[in-house]
Amino acid sequence: MVQPKLKPGMKVSVCIATYNGEKYIHQQLVSILSQLSANDEVIISDNCSTDSTGVVISSFDDPRIKFHTFGERNLISNFENALSRATGDVIFLADQDDVWMVGKVARIMRELEIFDVVMTDCRVVDEQLNVLHDSLFEFTKPRVGILRNLVKNPYTGCCMAFNRKVLDAALPFPNNLPMHDWWIGLVGEVVGSVKFIDEPFILYRRHSCNVSTLTKPSLFSLRKKASMRGMVMRNVIKRFAFSI
Repeated sequence: MVQPKLKPGMKVSVCIATYNGEKYIHQQLVSILSQLSANDEVIISDNCSTDSTGVVISSFDDPRIKFHTFGERNLISNFENALSRATGDVIFLADQDDVWMVGKVARIMRELEIFDVVMTDCRVVDEQLNVLHDSLFEFTKPRVGILRNLVKNPYTGCCMAFNRKVLDAALPFPNNLPMHDWWIGLVGEVVGSVKFIDEPFILYRRHSCNVSTLTKPSLFSLRKKASMRGMVMRNVIKRFAFSI
């Protein structure tokens, strides 16, 4: 019989990296906070936004929100800063411009009783939340497997949650990491188990300011993609040589 990994009353930490997110951060925080308990926390690491992101966040006046300014203009380092401040037993990643669907936290917490990393599907939407694609998984086709996932990244950070064992194994991030979600997912596969849920729990907003273009062909050259795979593989081997 599989023993549950979580105990009743475990604390949730939601980690968000923000930069000039004034347009959408209020809607996102409302969707997140409504699913958290009084003991949970939202850790926000902000890359010195030049708009009203900080003002919008402060307007919540919610003690669960912990706001930190981070001077290094780097998305991966910004997420690492948020993660390093998390005090929860379970960690959720979130982007500043998405919307969490009702039931996301409850469903993932049930799965984390068995698995160490859980990732759900999501609906891809435009700026006004009109559905563009019912399933991101139709494009990424995620499956468990360290070797196959070293070749192609199936992990989308804003859809992921994991326990503290994975967080402790993933931090600190290696230097020159190409993608934080890729790293965390692979760490989860090495030190524990991963579950992909074929059900959407996020409205995944795509707009002109997005860094990624997951529903379109990659803009990276073959050489660049090979270099990224090599970096991730070397980091996995370096940290977990005796675990693989």
